[in-house]
Amino acid sequence: MVDFGGWDMPLNYGSQVEEHHAVRRDAGMFDVSHMRVLDATGPDVRGFLRHALANNVDKLKEPGKALYSCLLDDAGHVLDDLIVYFLDERFFRIVVNAATAPKDLAWLRGLAARRWPAIVIRERDDLAMIAVQGPNARAKVWQAFPDTRGPTEALKPFAAATVGQRFVARTGYTGEDGFEIVTPALRAADDWRALEAAGVKPCGLGARDTLRLEAGMNLYGQDMDERVGPFESALGWTVDMASPRDFVGKAALTGAPRDRALVGLLLDGGGVLRAHQKVHTAHGKGETTSGTFAPTLGRSIAFARVPAAVAAGDAVEVEVRDKRLTARVVKPPFARHGKAIV
Repeated sequence: MVDFGGWDMPLNYGSQVEEHHAVRRDAGMFDVSHMRVLDATGPDVRGFLRHALANNVDKLKEPGKALYSCLLDDAGHVLDDLIVYFLDERFFRIVVNAATAPKDLAWLRGLAARRWPAIVIRERDDLAMIAVQGPNARAKVWQAFPDTRGPTEALKPFAAATVGQRFVARTGYTGEDGFEIVTPALRAADDWRALEAAGVKPCGLGARDTLRLEAGMNLYGQDMDERVGPFESALGWTVDMASPRDFVGKAALTGAPRDRALVGLLLDGGGVLRAHQKVHTAHGKGETTSGTFAPTLGRSIAFARVPAAVAAGDAVEVEVRDKRLTARVVKPPFARHGKAIV
C-alpha cells in the first residue's frame, strides 16, 4: 500500500506484470474511488461549463455522452484533466483527479459565483468507483451484474448509462475496452467481490501506470501541471479553439509560442526509462516526464517534453545512471487492444 493523492492505494495485489497482462488479455479491475465525482446542477450549467472547460461541451448532445477536457487557469496552464458527462440540461457530472479535487472544486465554484450563482457543484463523497478493463471486461461485468447488460450493451465509447444505483460509463485509462462503474460507497465492497467472483483480476497502481503509459495517456502531476499548457502536453486535441466561444485560458493560448512538445520515446536496448531523466536531441535538451518498462512491448518507454522541432523517427539520447542510451521518438500510443503498435 502507498500514499496516492492522500489516499492509501494498493501498488499491487501480487505480480504487477500479471495484473498488466490480465487487462491486456482478459479483464482486470482497479479501485479508483480516489477519483472525485462532482455533480454540477442548475440553470444554464451548460453555459457555465462552456466557459470553464477548454473542450466544448456543446459537442455533448445526447444524454450520457462524455467528453475529455483540460481545466485551465487564466494563464492557459493545466489545472487538471477530467471527464464531463451530460445527463440533462440542468445536470452534468464531472470526474476529476484525487490530488487536485479540492483545488478543482474551489476553482469551479469560484467561476460559477461570478456569473452563474444558481449553479451548485456538489462533491459526491457517497460514491465509489471501480474500473473494469480488458477485452472480456464488459462480458464479466454483465455476468456480475446482469441488470446492467440491457442498458449498456449498445453503449459506444465515451457514453454512460444509469442502471439502478450504478452509473456505468464505457471509459477507461488503459487503452482497453471496459467500464468505469460509479456505485454507492456502501456497496462498493460487495460489487468488488461480485466482480472477483466473475473472474475479474484485482489490479493495483503499478499496472495502472504501465497500462496508461502504453496507451499514451497523461498522468496529472507528471506529464502536465500548472506550469505547462495543453499544447506542450500533447493535449491540443482537447482544446476547442475553433468555436467562437470564450473559455478560461483561451486568450493566453491564442498566439502563444509552441516551442515544446510531449513525445513518446522507445528505448533501443536494455535499461529502464524513468521520469526526470535528461534527453539530448539535435534541437536541444528535454526531460522525461514518465517512464517505465512496458510489459506488452518488452521494452522501456517514456514520455518526454522536448523542443517542438523533434519529430517521430528521430534518434535521441537519454541519460540513465550517467550513461547515454539511444531511444527513438514515436507517436503514442505504444499499445492498444492487447497489442504493441510501435
